[in-house]
Amino acid sequence: MILVTGVSGGLGSLVLDGLTALSDIDVAGGTRSGDGSTARRIDFDDPSTLAEGFKDTDVLVFISAGYAEDDVVLARHGNVAEAAAEAGIRHVIYTSLATSADRTTIALPHRWTEARLADAPFDVTILRNGLYPEVPAGLAAAGAGPAAETGVFSAPLGTGRVSVVAKQDLADAAVRVAAESARDLAAGSRSRHAGRTYELEGVTAVGGAEIAATLAEVVGRSVAYEDAPLGGTRAFLTAATPMEPYQIAHAISLFANAKAGLLEAATTDLTELLPAAPRPVREATADAARSGYQSQSVSAGPATSGS
Repeated sequence: MILVTGVSGGLGSLVLDGLTALSDIDVAGGTRSGDGSTARRIDFDDPSTLAEGFKDTDVLVFISAGYAEDDVVLARHGNVAEAAAEAGIRHVIYTSLATSADRTTIALPHRWTEARLADAPFDVTILRNGLYPEVPAGLAAAGAGPAAETGVFSAPLGTGRVSVVAKQDLADAAVRVAAESARDLAAGSRSRHAGRTYELEGVTAVGGAEIAATLAEVVGRSVAYEDAPLGGTRAFLTAATPMEPYQIAHAISLFANAKAGLLEAATTDLTELLPAAPRPVREATADAARSGYQSQSVSAGPATSGS
């Protein structure tokens, strides 16, 4: 049987849906609030839930824990590795982070987890997932209003670009690896994916100039891109957002790496695992820009004239 953790989240739910659609695959989902019926209760913070939650599992699709302080994430992932070994799980598939983001602060718990899993008694496949399109999409949504007013889009990206990949493509890759692994084990052989690390980098890179061009189409005027300083960005995030300090540190790290030109992938294994070409991702930026522009227009209210 295949067990997918984190099925209340975006990636986990997509993986579970994809595996459920396969008639020859026995699959279950797990989540922190699982009721034991529709989903198993699997709380990485509560190791006592893992022994029962991992019962009768051959292949574990280990969706990485949501971001928190590093020591919290390391404890969660360590609990999973220990419980998986004790439960006799034969193959663990872990959703890690793409190599292009190695120098970011979000990489540390992923690389630690990869090393921890490598020391475990089960086979392992590492899916090094690329960044989601939410990064440029979020910048486009926030920048739509100002771009419409001033003709300028400002973001802390420098001249760098960020390789992004559709979440559904990452889910499809995980479904293939998990299903093939389960079938191999059922046939009495080791998974063909055992010991493999797949770099699932996006094939499309988006930078400030591309976002500005998208905004220009949305707002109906010329939009120029201007780089924003990291210091000002940090001050804004600290004062004007509900982000936790560690989240701000992660965001600044991503922007610093983008400015340094380190978030654009050179190669990818994504196409090896997908049945078709990767999904286009720039539409997500355009949709976010439209949403941000419409929200700004509604909040401003209808234009009026008077004497």
